Amino acid sequence: MEEEIINSYSRLNALNVSRETFLDFESFISMIIEKNREINIISEKTSNNEIIRIRHILDSAQIIDFIDLNSNTTTDLGSGAGMPGIIIAILLKKLKKEMKVHLYEKSYHKSNFLKEVSKKLNLKTEIYQKNIFEIKNIKTGTIMSRAFKPMPIVLDLVYGNFSKYKNIIFFMGENGKKIFEKSLIDWDLEYTEKKSLTNKDSFLLNIKKIKKRNKKN
Repeated sequence: MEEEIINSYSRLNALNVSRETFLDFESFISMIIEKNREINIISEKTSNNEIIRIRHILDSAQIIDFIDLNSNTTTDLGSGAGMPGIIIAILLKKLKKEMKVHLYEKSYHKSNFLKEVSKKLNLKTEIYQKNIFEIKNIKTGTIMSRAFKPMPIVLDLVYGNFSKYKNIIFFMGENGKKIFEKSLIDWDLEYTEKKSLTNKDSFLLNIKKIKKRNKKN
């Protein structure tokens, strides 16, 4: 592997990522670019190796420390092209964890793409081509939400459709502070916050407990 590629992943050094994992990342990137010529997997303007590494691979991989590794499953909401679900599955493969990553993606074409990637890279995943808003009594460990729906909608979804979970990870962008503060009006949250490795204006939220606030008349 070229030194330039390895250097581009240098921000993951603290995660002790192996060469084999980098190779899986690069294979995944190649599959994304190839599939993007057929269907819109990711935005065309971000569909090149270097941008995918930073904007998608590194951004997704940085949450691995928030994943509850003692659970049997972790769940990716609206997985799209597989970020962060596929990235986490690749990292778990290196960690030799038996956990399965459940990816919910209602698009037929994107779901098939996720299945192709999982098969080629030998990942422990379960792909659900379903609208997660229509599924009840879901049980899992960590819930991941990246570029899916606004935070208030996801909180309502988790509150109403998940009967058991350990934590929720949110990727918060440039307007994240305002969205988060607005969410705190309706929700009492037990959380920790972490700066993003890939964008100085972004941050991560690791939420352990959610509780609806009683609205005053």
